[in-house]
Amino acid sequence: MGEETCIRFPCPKGDGRHTTATQVAIAGFRTVQQNGQLGNIRPHADFFDGARDGTLPSLSWVVPYVGASEHPPGDIRDGQDWVTRVVNAVGRGPLWESSVIFLTWDDWGGFYDHVPRRSSTRTGSGSGSRVWRSAWVKRGFIDHQVLSFDAYLRFIEDRFVSAERLDPATLSRPDSRPTVREEAPILGDLWDEFDFTREPIPPLILDPRPGGQSSP
Repeated sequence: MGEETCIRFPCPKGDGRHTTATQVAIAGFRTVQQNGQLGNIRPHADFFDGARDGTLPSLSWVVPYVGASEHPPGDIRDGQDWVTRVVNAVGRGPLWESSVIFLTWDDWGGFYDHVPRRSSTRTGSGSGSRVWRSAWVKRGFIDHQVLSFDAYLRFIEDRFVSAERLDPATLSRPDSRPTVREEAPILGDLWDEFDFTREPIPPLILDPRPGGQSSP
């Protein structure tokens, strides 16, 4: 999160490099508070240090700060700059060959989707744009699966909790989801994107700000 992200009021005043509260929703989860996990919400500097030193946790969720987002009315170049620096950090570090980077937006459409979406839910929501970078992705592969945000949860559950699903019927707190969306028949499988039988792809380090413009 942004260096000045505040999850406990009152918040100190600074230069505004914070992540909005709506994007740090996990801080409002009672289980996160009761289990002492608020300390896992770390500033961006910790991510870049971990990428450089090879000490990143098994799973990181990186959210930009205000001013480094592609949301209007901001400058889309600022968001592109930020994403490039995050990806470059992993590519330059020792964890590249054991990492996968999922890049997604919280809205559908815009610059990234070139065809009408298909829904994986009853309500018509849940689809969004996403791309990924890894040393093990299939070269030149175009994926025609339907992949909603739920596909990320499925991938994480498959990898880290032996494919156990967060079933709303068995959770310890109320959950209004009508189904376990990770198991939706229409939903594709992100494991299809990888090929672990060949040599890993080297990282592609890009200039975050082509043309010499200043970074945000």
